[in-house]
Order: sequence, then structure tokens, then C-alpha cells
Amino acid sequence: MIAFDQVRVRYPASDRDALAGVSFTASPGQLTAVVGPNGSGKSTLVRALLGRIPLQQGRVTVDGTATALLSRRDLARRVAVVSQREEPAFPLSVRDYVALGRFPWQHAWSPPSPQDLDAAERALREADVVPLADRRTDALSGGEWQRVRVARALAQATDAIVLDEPTTFLDIAHEMACFELLAALAHAGRCVVVISHQLNLVARFADRVVLLARGHLVAEGAPGDVMRGETLERVYEWPLVVSRDPAVGAPTLVPLRKRHAPLP
Repeated sequence: MIAFDQVRVRYPASDRDALAGVSFTASPGQLTAVVGPNGSGKSTLVRALLGRIPLQQGRVTVDGTATALLSRRDLARRVAVVSQREEPAFPLSVRDYVALGRFPWQHAWSPPSPQDLDAAERALREADVVPLADRRTDALSGGEWQRVRVARALAQATDAIVLDEPTTFLDIAHEMACFELLAALAHAGRCVVVISHQLNLVARFADRVVLLARGHLVAEGAPGDVMRGETLERVYEWPLVVSRDPAVGAPTLVPLRKRHAPLP
């Protein structure tokens, strides 16, 4: 379980909080999606979890233990994170890159154990990147790179996984496959947190949705309770309609065009 308790963060030289006392819990067995416009504080939540920014107030806990009390290795054994941006210092084969996910479980200078090798191969299969295993990371497309990064997180074999925009650069089929995989991991008992702009995918797959705006928690609950037209229109500052997907009954967001006066 990952819990944010009255977390407040303000970046240097900023005139407002990036997170203004945000509290919510992501539980095992559920896919929790964090959504909101650009600048709402979504990625700041990940930085707060990793201890990359100081907290002015509150705390972040994993299974009841404050992350500030955990070493980097202990935190990496509990939570795998796919950040929004990452570039390796030098190219590796995809298989070797995915195997880096086993680092928190290894001893210094020791070779990979059979368990490490099995976990890495399983992660390659789960993320559907086995055909890429012998490619170099600098020879991957944007979508392939995203899937490989998810595979590395899966190789960590943690009870919780946090992903910041994991479907960036992915086509429709791989977007669906990614969310199918994350939903399956959650329903198998893991705590899965996804930060996403893909509201329609979130509505279809998430068990709980956390909506942020300007660092504040606006709404939290089941997709049908959070994805309401009047709420989303106010938060995103754009006209839209929320209807129901006739295939699965999930909320579906349809942005509308604004009316503009014709050019002279």
C-alpha cells in the first residue's frame, strides 16, 4: 500500500504549492490512476515518493513505513517506478537493461542468480518485448523504449509499481495491451499506480481515480464518480461531454470544439 498523507511540496522560486496537502491511498489489488491537467502535480507525486524533492509537510508511506526512513535499496525492493523521462548513460542490449531491474535484490559484484535470470525473462514476456531482447537500447523507437522500461520495472518483482505516463509513444494496440497488463497485475494483488493523460483508458481500466488540479485533490473515487462532465470541464478548462461507452459501460470523455468567430 502506498499512502500520501497531507503532502505539501513547493519548488524553489515558485509562488504556489506543487502539492497542497494531498492525501490518498493506493491499495493492493487495485489499479489507481492519477489524472489532471499539465502542472497539476502528478509527476511531483512520483518525485515525492522517491525522495527527490523535500516535503514541506506530510509524509509518504509504503506498507506503513515512511519512505524517508527507507534506504534506496529497501525502497526499490518495495516499489518499482517507471518515470516519465529517462535515458541510459550508454547503450545496452534490451535483455541486459531489463536485468537491471534485479539490482536491488543482488549483492555487490555477484553474478545474476537463476532467480534473477528467470525474473528478467518473465518480465520480457509480460511486457511483450521478447523480439527486442537482443536489440540495443539506442536502436529502439519511442514506443519500444517505453515497453522495455515497463519490462525492467516488472523484473524488480515488487509488490507495488508506479508508472508516470507509461503509454507515451505507444499506438492504440500497445496502449490497450499496457493497461490490460497493469490491470492484470493489480487484480493479481499488486498495488499499481498509473499517472496518465489518457482519461478514456483510465475510465475503462482503473478501479480508483485521483483527480488533481493546481496541486489540490479535486475528486477521488470510482471512475464513474470522478469523471463527471461539470467537474472535468472546470478542471481542464475546456468544453466536453461525458457519455457511456456502450461496449463496457465505462465513462467516455468527448472534448468539444470551441466556437471561434470567422477570420476576416
